Amino acid sequence: MKKEDLHGFVPAVVTPFNEAGEIMEDAFQSLVGWLIKRGATTICVSGDNGESWALSAAEKGRLTRLAVDEAAGRVPVITGCSAPTLKSSVEFALAAKENGASAVLSMPQTYVLKTTRDELLGRFEKLNAAIDMPIVAYNSPRRAGLDLSIDDIGAIMDVAPIIGIKESNRDYFHHTHLINRFADKMAIMVGPCHYIMPGIALGAHGFIATGPEFLGDDTANISMLAKEKPSAKHAEIHYKLTVLYQLLMGQSTWPAAFKAALNLIGQPAGIPRDPVYPATPAVIDEIKKTFDQLGISYQS
Repeated sequence: MKKEDLHGFVPAVVTPFNEAGEIMEDAFQSLVGWLIKRGATTICVSGDNGESWALSAAEKGRLTRLAVDEAAGRVPVITGCSAPTLKSSVEFALAAKENGASAVLSMPQTYVLKTTRDELLGRFEKLNAAIDMPIVAYNSPRRAGLDLSIDDIGAIMDVAPIIGIKESNRDYFHHTHLINRFADKMAIMVGPCHYIMPGIALGAHGFIATGPEFLGDDTANISMLAKEKPSAKHAEIHYKLTVLYQLLMGQSTWPAAFKAALNLIGQPAGIPRDPVYPATPAVIDEIKKTFDQLGISYQS
């Protein structure tokens, strides 16, 4: 996979679990197929939406294989391999590689609140040496506990084959400098939904975000629309993406509300895995209320 292959709508697919905590494989493949029909250009397995923290290496490998088989060459598959230790990250990445992943998605050493530059670069350099495959970096300050600076990102690119980055920093100063400095060197994929339209307009290549899949036929056209002259449609999509992101991120423990929303529109997302509880009836009612306001159809 090359940086040119990473663009547009790249959904992080959920992992459907039943009440026993088992993966519902048929439901997972159904979701992957639905997302490809929605216009996905790549499928991301075992990301935050996929409850990566609750998955073993064997499960990540199995989900990768299921996604690759369902995609059947239509789109590539990338798999999350983030972990606190290098050993676990390598195990996750190799399981993904053995099952057909085209690249892996990796944060720096997660849950470590501080790291030196040498430790940071050592992580990506050693990961690269162990797996020898393309890497999509992932900067998520809220989840990882550390924030990659623009210079950190440039330094990582010098030691590992970084083809892109999922950027979830919520500071638009950061996004602005990232796009200006690296848009011609890697695929910059926006995380927060409310940055998608302005980010792509300024040179980002696409998005790995939560919420666009609910916009029906508009989902596949977001990147194209974002590059055009701002219009009423542009403003409408930006507003809907913003409201959806606030809704899904602001209810329950992640990704319970997202799974509940997918279930409402007829997609078999199952329930979260322990220790996350399913969305409550009150949360589901709030999702329905917002869907009504945005004109999103759902099952009553």
